[in-house]
Amino acid sequence: MTFFKASIYARAWRTPILYQAKQPNFVSVRPRSRVLSTTVTQQLPPFTAKLKNFIIGTVSIVFGVTFLEYYFDSRAAIHKYFVTPVLRNVTDAETSHKFAIWVAKWGFCPKDRLADDEKLAVRAWGKTFSNPIGLAAGFDKHGEAIDSLFDLGFGYVEIGSVTPEPQSGNPQPRMFRLHDDKAVINRYGFNSVGHKMVELRLRDRLRRYLYKSAKFHPRITASLLASSPDGASLSDALGINRSLKDDKLLGINLGKNKSSDPESINDYVKGIKLLGPYADVLVINVSSPNTPGLRGLQRKDIFEKLLNEVIIARNSLSGPNPALLVKIAPDLSDDELDDIADAAMKSGVDGIIVSNTTISRPNSLYSDSSLVSETGGLSGPPLKPLALKSLRRIYKRTNGELTLIGCGGISDAKDALEYARAGATLVQLYTSFAYDGVGKVREIKDEILSELKDKKWVDVIGEQWKN
Repeated sequence: MTFFKASIYARAWRTPILYQAKQPNFVSVRPRSRVLSTTVTQQLPPFTAKLKNFIIGTVSIVFGVTFLEYYFDSRAAIHKYFVTPVLRNVTDAETSHKFAIWVAKWGFCPKDRLADDEKLAVRAWGKTFSNPIGLAAGFDKHGEAIDSLFDLGFGYVEIGSVTPEPQSGNPQPRMFRLHDDKAVINRYGFNSVGHKMVELRLRDRLRRYLYKSAKFHPRITASLLASSPDGASLSDALGINRSLKDDKLLGINLGKNKSSDPESINDYVKGIKLLGPYADVLVINVSSPNTPGLRGLQRKDIFEKLLNEVIIARNSLSGPNPALLVKIAPDLSDDELDDIADAAMKSGVDGIIVSNTTISRPNSLYSDSSLVSETGGLSGPPLKPLALKSLRRIYKRTNGELTLIGCGGISDAKDALEYARAGATLVQLYTSFAYDGVGKVREIKDEILSELKDKKWVDVIGEQWKN
């Protein structure tokens, strides 16, 4: 009986298949899975499909435009809380630095879209700065991203250091983050593409400015366009800053080749003559700790000779003379600082930047000892006490008659105002800008306005000495 039932069930199971084979017009002989797929697939009506595509396309465009508007605003939180931390965690310090320059060079950098408040304006060397926040040398070493850096809201951008001949600097790795201190140790060693390459970039920048502005500036004539002017002749002809920006100044920091004689001043003279016509401010860097013998130029006798010769070279330039500053180290004794202040006043130099990085390692450092022991200059908050102490000494020695720029460990408005009250006309950022991202400039400017209340920036310069 069991065999009989099994035969019946087997024939019953085969019957539909045989029936389908004999009735090709009833159903397709396609496999069962394909039959099922054809029964559930339905095409949308033409109007519904077009509406769906329109909605998806519109939403995508609106989202894309909104995101771009958000990204290109330097105040966007994504830069401080996502982009910068990601770069710190996935790249080493020098790779991150190079990437930032690449982004700025090709115009992918955000912008500060707010106009500077009049309370932030300050004058120095007969020029007006829309705000006192500058970018220190060392970030844009080769003059590749000048316009993008100005667009971030800096009132003063300093490129370099630039050496006469190209040199690669010290071997890598040569830049180290001290995360716990928000500090950096670097021993780049004046890596530079050389005077000629930087001069070509500055000249090309001038040409682009001329052709873009020709329709809007009545003084840009065909003869001027054909003359391939340098910065001096252009600023004379148009009555503009060599930065090509209203109320913003461009500085060029000059260094020495490692192969040059340690006591030679010729490298600085060459830089003044070739790059001076493109600068609103020239800076003589005698304080980098990463070039052997360079800091020896701060010795009294050599320093006086250096200042006299660079002043002569600067005065020999045609057109308006750029301001001439000298950048000093924070590791000098009180007597050495007094000698520098006296020599600067005697020579007629236009100002001093206080200061460069320090070779000391303060006991306040929290970071891993293996990094702290790396050779190089330390920057960031641990540098601030040394730089501020030196600036106060210089200001007091010169009776406030010399324009000073404060640089070292400025992380917020309180730091900036502390430098101003000690006598700094301008301040410069670097390390805090690298740690906190492109919105740092606007953040500090807004904080300064909040701290100033009814005062202006110029009201607090040297304030601690007025009481």
